[in-house]
Amino acid sequence: MSHRECYLAARVVNALLREDYGGLAGRVTRTKDGVALELPGARRVRLAPGSLYQDFVVAPDESLGLSTVLGAVSEISEHADAAGVKALAVECRAALRALELHDARREEVMARIGRDPRHRDPIDYETLAAFVDHPVYPTARARYGLSEAELLAYAPEFAPSFELRWAAVPRGRARGARVPFGPSFREVGLPGLGASHVLFPVHPLSVRVVGRMPGVRVGPLPYLRVRPTLSMRTVQAGPGTHLKLPLAASTLGLRNRRSIKPGTLTDGALAERLLREVLAAEPEFADAIMLADEQVFGHAGHEYLAWMVRTIPDTPVIPVAALLAPAPGGDTVIAEVARASGRDVADVLRGYLRLLLRWNVRLFVRYGIALEAHQQNLSLTPAGPPALLIKDNDGLLASPEQLRAAGLGVPAFADARMLTDDPHALADVFVTITLHLAAAAVAFGALPAGAARRMVRDTLADALAEHGDHPLAKLLRARTLDAARLVGKAMLTAGTLVDKTRTGALDVNKHYGTGGPNYLRRI
Repeated sequence: MSHRECYLAARVVNALLREDYGGLAGRVTRTKDGVALELPGARRVRLAPGSLYQDFVVAPDESLGLSTVLGAVSEISEHADAAGVKALAVECRAALRALELHDARREEVMARIGRDPRHRDPIDYETLAAFVDHPVYPTARARYGLSEAELLAYAPEFAPSFELRWAAVPRGRARGARVPFGPSFREVGLPGLGASHVLFPVHPLSVRVVGRMPGVRVGPLPYLRVRPTLSMRTVQAGPGTHLKLPLAASTLGLRNRRSIKPGTLTDGALAERLLREVLAAEPEFADAIMLADEQVFGHAGHEYLAWMVRTIPDTPVIPVAALLAPAPGGDTVIAEVARASGRDVADVLRGYLRLLLRWNVRLFVRYGIALEAHQQNLSLTPAGPPALLIKDNDGLLASPEQLRAAGLGVPAFADARMLTDDPHALADVFVTITLHLAAAAVAFGALPAGAARRMVRDTLADALAEHGDHPLAKLLRARTLDAARLVGKAMLTAGTLVDKTRTGALDVNKHYGTGGPNYLRRI
């Protein structure tokens, strides 16, 4: 049993325990010998005090195998979850394979990126970000259905480059813009179709799906060399230009397909325009908050025939997800950033957290907006006054009542789930995304626990203090600084194990079926 298998098995058990899948939390015992989890089959797993998101985790020196964990899941699951349990087994094996493959290629990738950050391409930081496991989801390395060769060819942690494929779509089915840097029909091996068809970019992994669509022809010749970003389905197509494409794979759970439903592109563009209106009304954030331009897109009414061009402002930025990643020189990326700018890590974090929390608290209290801007959707300027770049806003939640009160219109989102007047639903997003992932995961990963706790707590308190006794500020304070426990998301349950008809989750990415200790109140 490899150390990677033990590592992954422990992470899976921690997630299942945190989410209390199958009543697992009820199997925790406390005796004079300590705290333990009694798995089916009389397997006793010693637990240690948890961090951040849960009370207890598998003790560091416990040696667990995936077969033991998956067998236990099968025993505690309900019959209705049989398909989900089987999917979890596939997911775990895929994640283990990806981890071991990355270990084998890690030094090779590091050597290609290079030790000197002055000579790195921005996409290199997307590769480094992929070195860091997801703070909550245990099997994030798994991509359903991909072979080892496909992982090496397309997964961001291996820093590959590849050429896109292109499909001719009947003109009557195409909606939206045309790809501004697209090829000619002749260049992709489809001469003579220009009058009747429109070219759509296709990720190589999606060719097998697109190629089966009636009336659609995939060109035999590739065009445009790209590199994958952390999200994998989005690629860098040129300096300051990303291209988001449907990907025929699932990540963060079997039910979390990486396709693109046409409505999400329109919703993302509407959300971006809403945030631009907010920035126009908040001049103090004008130089500190940047929004990626995501207004250029096209679709053909199918979740695997769509694309979006993202234009990045011409300012050096590093994904927040990369800050804790190892850099080729031996430091973490955030330590590299601090050294290059003559600061220490705490100074870099303090500036980042102050901006992050002031901006998101302002959105919440004044406008009733909660962003799904987690560490993958945020980037930070590495030098000068801190500034944030925000992208992918189609998951935000907004209150129509609060928007109208602030003098803003209510966007006509296609996805009705993006609108709510329930302040607690907004707070759920703030806590699980802004606080847990964008703030705490970074701070606790970079600083000792006590220093991280004080920094996040004090910075959030300052951000809330700006709004005094405003009802939404009081609610958010009660849900964060003053709460005994903090809400969490049951990602493994909703994403893989349990069907939506049983969880009741309208969105598998917003299923709040768990909670953990308030790490802001621990001393």
